[in-house]
Formats: sequence, structure tokens, C-alpha cells
Amino acid sequence: MDRYELHNALRAAGVGAGRYEIEGLSSGPHPVDHYFLAERPDGWVVGVHERGRREVIKRFPTEDGACRYLYTALTDEGPPPTPLTPEETEELIRNSDAIQRQAREQVNRALKAKRERNPGTEP
Repeated sequence: MDRYELHNALRAAGVGAGRYEIEGLSSGPHPVDHYFLAERPDGWVVGVHERGRREVIKRFPTEDGACRYLYTALTDEGPPPTPLTPEETEELIRNSDAIQRQAREQVNRALKAKRERNPGTEP
């Protein structure tokens, strides 16, 4: 696979163009955090662009290897969720009020912290 095939495969898989940057193909603004694929004198690299910094995750001797790695990184959904056991389900039901209360408290703390960082903004 080359970078052109990768670009087409990612589009076909529904991966948003803002999630990656392919050297020589991607143009326009990207979000703060995204993957990148670039050619180097000694091969190819896949990395992440986070908070204004680029960090190489992995180096490859071939374009094919780098493209396949990036495709998997952007399309792999991971393992399916494991169903709860009957005991875990029962515990969730028993503790649902406490879980909801804890979630509300966490949301309220986050909103309060946001208001403190940005006075005058609505939650």
C-alpha cells in the first residue's frame, strides 16, 4: 500500500480527514491532535501531532509498512466489550443511585473548575 492507496482506504472507511496528515496529500488545517505519515531519508515514520509537537511513534523501512500501520491505528475499534456477569449487573443495579450521584458531582466539579478558569462564561 502506498500513501495514495492509504488516503483512499481511509476515506472509504469513513475516517475523518482531520484525524490524519499524509505528507504530500493532506492540506488545510488540522485539529490540534492528529496522526501523521512522513517520509524520511532512512524510511517512513508514523507519529502524532499533539499540542503543537510532533512525536514519532514508529519507524518503517517501507512505505507499505507505515501505511498499513497507520490504517490499522485509525480504523481498529479494539476488542468488543465484555458482557457483564450476573453479579456485576446486580451490583450496578444496587448501586445505581450512588453511581448517578457520583457522576453528577463530577460534572458539577468540572463545570465549577471551567467557570473558575473562564470567568463570565456560561456552563
